[in-house]
Amino acid sequence: MFEQTFKNIDDILRHEAGCSTELDYTEQTSWLLFLKYLDDLEQERAEEAELTGRQHEPLIREDFRWSDWAAPRDLLGDFDHDSALTGEDLIEFVNDELFPYLEEFKYRASGPNTIEYKIGEIFGEIENKFRSGYSLRDALELVDQLSFRTRKDKHELSHLYEAKIRNMGNAGRNGGEYYTPRPLIRAMVQVIRPQLGETIYDAACGSAGFLCESHDHLRQQEPSLSELETLQQHTFYGKEKKSLAYIIGVMNMILHGIEAPNIIHTNSLAENLQDIQPGDQYDLILANPPFGGRERPEVQQNFPVKTGETAFLFLQHFIKSLKPGGRAAIVIKNTFLSNSDNASVAL
Repeated sequence: MFEQTFKNIDDILRHEAGCSTELDYTEQTSWLLFLKYLDDLEQERAEEAELTGRQHEPLIREDFRWSDWAAPRDLLGDFDHDSALTGEDLIEFVNDELFPYLEEFKYRASGPNTIEYKIGEIFGEIENKFRSGYSLRDALELVDQLSFRTRKDKHELSHLYEAKIRNMGNAGRNGGEYYTPRPLIRAMVQVIRPQLGETIYDAACGSAGFLCESHDHLRQQEPSLSELETLQQHTFYGKEKKSLAYIIGVMNMILHGIEAPNIIHTNSLAENLQDIQPGDQYDLILANPPFGGRERPEVQQNFPVKTGETAFLFLQHFIKSLKPGGRAAIVIKNTFLSNSDNASVAL
């Protein structure tokens, strides 16, 4: 139902002067989708409050809501072209008013796992790359056709978004940093067999493929209402260093049904291993950490085995982060078991 809409959005982005790569297309689509998702979430919460007689406190101020600036409606409910911003006015509003307003959410959020914090984190990192307000207006009207109101809608959107991530991963340059082939992820999840009630962690989660696949696996176990709440809030945990990957990971999990993903924008390797306590450990670890990179000496001081190789540092982090008796499936370098350097031997 939404496939053609995604294709039309891509067509607009390909002709947009500020976008030149698949990474740009995914990034710009992500912030548009996120704002439309927030608007649908607001409507859903307002309806629930009305049904239960509760007071609804809107998340977004009225003049910054999607329905006010992105897709205004007239009294008949039709799109109001006369009041819709476009051209330079639209670009100025987005860059000078909307993004700064949304970035402030981070500083008044109650914690990093709230939807408010995610809003602030995303719009503090992302950049609007649309240069033409007319192209942006066209894209907004297309995104407005998408719906996040039902599980079926989210399921279809998640598949389309995964396809965008796959295209980005296949695009060369740095695209592969964000994407692990889904057949590999699926095989690892099937081997490790996540169970309802277990916690799952990825310290280099990228586009959150392992967490999303684990979520789909657990949904097949027909969770109860209380178990669904646990899935939402206390099952999936991720960390990601890079801004774009963080944004994509959050959006990917939202499309898979997690309202406020427990993904933190941070460098996992900056955490001293001695600070990881039993309460910080997880039942399962699924990951494809970056290898071939180098970390600075001050980061290496956080680990008992000193090495600049990121893959070896991540392995130490995973070992310390896994609960006793826990299970892990981690992609490692094909030379790891045969290497004779000091770090490989020590590990």
